[in-house]
Amino acid sequence: MNIQTSTLLLANRPSDKVHHCRLCGTGLKHTFIDLGMQPPCESFVPREHIDSMEAYYPLHVFVCEECFLVQLAEYVSPQAIFEEYAYFSSYSTSWVAHAKKYCHQMARQLDLNRNSLVVELASNDGYLLQHFLPLDIPVLGVEPAANVAKVAIEKGVPTRVEFFGENYARELVAEGLRADLIVGNNVLAQVPDLNDFVAGMKVLLKPEGVITLEFPHIEKLIAENQFDTIYHEHFSYFSLLTIEHMARRHGLKVIDVEELVTHGGSLRIHFAHEDSAREIQPSVARVRDNELKAGLHTLKVYTSFVERARKVKRELLSFLIKAKEEGKSICGYGAPGKGNTLLNYCGIGTDFLDFTVDRNPYKHGRYTPGMHIPIEPVEAIDLMQPDYILILPWNLKKEIVNQMRHVAEWGAKFIVPIPGVSIIDPKELQP
Repeated sequence: MNIQTSTLLLANRPSDKVHHCRLCGTGLKHTFIDLGMQPPCESFVPREHIDSMEAYYPLHVFVCEECFLVQLAEYVSPQAIFEEYAYFSSYSTSWVAHAKKYCHQMARQLDLNRNSLVVELASNDGYLLQHFLPLDIPVLGVEPAANVAKVAIEKGVPTRVEFFGENYARELVAEGLRADLIVGNNVLAQVPDLNDFVAGMKVLLKPEGVITLEFPHIEKLIAENQFDTIYHEHFSYFSLLTIEHMARRHGLKVIDVEELVTHGGSLRIHFAHEDSAREIQPSVARVRDNELKAGLHTLKVYTSFVERARKVKRELLSFLIKAKEEGKSICGYGAPGKGNTLLNYCGIGTDFLDFTVDRNPYKHGRYTPGMHIPIEPVEAIDLMQPDYILILPWNLKKEIVNQMRHVAEWGAKFIVPIPGVSIIDPKELQP
């Protein structure tokens, strides 16, 4: 093979395919991070399928040079992800408490009553909308995963099993339904057709209604090395700068921004119609200025991220190798999507973790995708008494350490992998 032919073959590799920004259409040519080939993070493997083939897809993330949307190509369809979904929001006590606080806040702020309508998109198992019911405020959940929606309906939360977009919004309006409040918690990232989704919210929203969207903040993801929050079901990662670009495209305006600690650092963005009387709060300018100071309008901040993720990988593997060579036993706590990204990127299997545990009984008896680590009930930790417990949902580390303080009785310690490897000794914690 001559050099010219070889060069031609390299130039036409599948990885060189040009993808386009799902928000503004610009060709994508700048890598944010490439986490290799990975299985979908919520595709937990039943015991009877442990020897079957798994599907792997690229976890290659780009950044748009025009609107700075950080994004994956749509390698896995939402239908494939959500046909049967393994994530039930109600198994996180702190997340349910967060949702309840939000409901009471918005009920007061918008003066919601029995003549209002709150619509949540990707309403999961009713973890949020259930808190409006005692307030006598009508609600409607729209949830694509039938197995999860069933749990919400059993709680008395009216729920439609649908994928939301402009067409479905028009169907709801034709039924006489329009929303005073539209809620979207950690759903915007999971929407491959952003423009259709946002257009649908605009159609469904009353003239003086409000939309709130909550999602992990790309500024925190970069600053705190949260590469494991990247997985196939999250197609996009947002800054306020990008969100304002999105709002303008659809005749909406950002009227308020709340900075939250959830999921390692999130934003809750409040939107209204562009011609709404609702005023823009000072928080919008404050967060925008902070993002500009952080350089989120420059490519260099995004393209330099990959090296920091590689450093965490080396640190974590070095610690685990040393612990195993010393004869220590290690298990995981949790089986979240972010944990599966971390395990697969670092190549951490049962050679390091004997098992992991989870509060969600749906996952018990299954195995993590890719690495095939068995998932047990939380009680397995007391039975096995490991020396180290790797906290995979590190955003819940305070909740988990408080729940499991008793592991100090046999000398166990917790490993927190993000933003860098740290060890928590429960013996040293204040009672």
